Amino acid sequence: MQFSVKGNVVDVFNKIFFYGEVFISNAKIIEVRKIAKAKVNEKFILPGFIDSHVHIESSMLVPSEFAKLAVVHGTVATVSDPHEIANVCGMAGVEFMITNGKTVPFKFNFGAPSCVPATIFETAGAILNANDIGALLQKKEVKYLSEMMNFPGVLHSDVEVMKKITAAKKNNKPIDGHAPGLRGKAAKNYIAAGISTDHECFTAEEALDKLQYGMKILIREGSAAKNFEALIDLMNNHADYMMFCSDDKHPDSLVEGHINLLCERAVAKSIDIFKVLLAACINPVLHYKLDVGLLKEGDAADFIVVEDLVHFKTIQTYIDGILVAEDGKSLIKAATSGIINQFNCEEKVAVDFCFPYNDEKEIFVIEAIEGQLITNKLTATPKIINGEIVSDLANDILKIVVVNRYKNIPIAKTFIKNFGLQQGAIASTVAHDSHNIIAVGVDDESICRAVNLVIKEQGGISAVTFNGSKNMVVGLPVAGLMSTDDGYTVATNYTAIDKMVKKELGSTLVAPFMTLSFMALLVIPHLKLSDLGLFDGDVFGFIK
Repeated sequence: MQFSVKGNVVDVFNKIFFYGEVFISNAKIIEVRKIAKAKVNEKFILPGFIDSHVHIESSMLVPSEFAKLAVVHGTVATVSDPHEIANVCGMAGVEFMITNGKTVPFKFNFGAPSCVPATIFETAGAILNANDIGALLQKKEVKYLSEMMNFPGVLHSDVEVMKKITAAKKNNKPIDGHAPGLRGKAAKNYIAAGISTDHECFTAEEALDKLQYGMKILIREGSAAKNFEALIDLMNNHADYMMFCSDDKHPDSLVEGHINLLCERAVAKSIDIFKVLLAACINPVLHYKLDVGLLKEGDAADFIVVEDLVHFKTIQTYIDGILVAEDGKSLIKAATSGIINQFNCEEKVAVDFCFPYNDEKEIFVIEAIEGQLITNKLTATPKIINGEIVSDLANDILKIVVVNRYKNIPIAKTFIKNFGLQQGAIASTVAHDSHNIIAVGVDDESICRAVNLVIKEQGGISAVTFNGSKNMVVGLPVAGLMSTDDGYTVATNYTAIDKMVKKELGSTLVAPFMTLSFMALLVIPHLKLSDLGLFDGDVFGFIK
């Protein structure tokens, strides 16, 4: 099929605009013809947006449904780490993502998950060793070694870690980093081992420290972790070394927008448009060697048409010359190719969640921080009723638990601050990195009901009121992480349960389920909870 599209062409490489016509034939751009100077009040043609680091699973959608929603906002490709499903289902999980992604016209670029399990301090559903990683990296669909969270292993030349890094180098594929707070000599040594990116910088100072050693910095703005404001000014002087990513994107958030929103915000801060588009469209393709077109003759016909370069409202999205979205409507027909899961957990009773008082003068409390993955480590005086330590609503200190989903072992329990619940409980099987069941609530009965709701669904998110008058659950039967439903339906259901948690249960968080999912993420300091116990990220060990 041959056709052409006219508009103001954005040539990011030469930093110019002109009114022109793009000719497409057999999925390729065969000519970009300049007709005149750029016209006022004319639409713009530019390369498609790319999310340079995202866990598709966080959207609660299978890849094909994620694509359906993303193309509406001008996204044509992702650099996707299947780390979450790999921790549940291993190699079969990675294969599921690749296979499902191929069912739609969208450019998923998957990585080989480097840390499965993420640590030895939690129970995951699978193990991927260096041989497994080597096999994945030989696949053409696998473009890179996913985030190397085990930075202590890199710094201490752990044998298994170094084998994985060597496998990536052997296959000429880049290595993603994950080293929150790493600075100075340690950062330099981490980068020298071959780690090329980081999406975990919380401050400009940390990012600058890594930039000076040649690392590329990803500006992350997801549903929970938001680092745009802290890092965006660096783009003025370091645009060649920066990209945009979401990392984790819940379905309601994906319906609202994607990388286009970061472009809008960057332009509003007077960042040069060509620097913004380098980060949003060009740099990921060059860094990861992606088969994604950049609006040049001979390239794949991957491009978008937007209303303007202020709000980036997408009029049309093309992938390999196929029109996949137009005027806010997705033209992708998605399909779920089967279900994969690993779930072996019996229903619980309320007494399982009791926290006996043993003369503790103080208890440890995780402090959740809005918009961040890091937490603070606090202590508090326990509230005691009938010989048990219970939630202290007056001080917003609630019980949090992690239930092993793979086998029946004692439940891990501690306390957390800043969720703001006034009644009931919420639970989820989206709990990075091993995706056991995590729940927070006001009382044991509510926590038990919320946990049992997701157990019955073999994965999901749930919310319950104190007296049981209202229970909601969104089932996630694919690895306990993703739904088989239409993406827009999942977004609607997620919006409803999120509203319940805020309006009826009283949570003060912007994204309570997303925040909850990171309270078991041991590789991010300072205090977290795994199914095996309370974990101190600063010493990288359990609190005794």
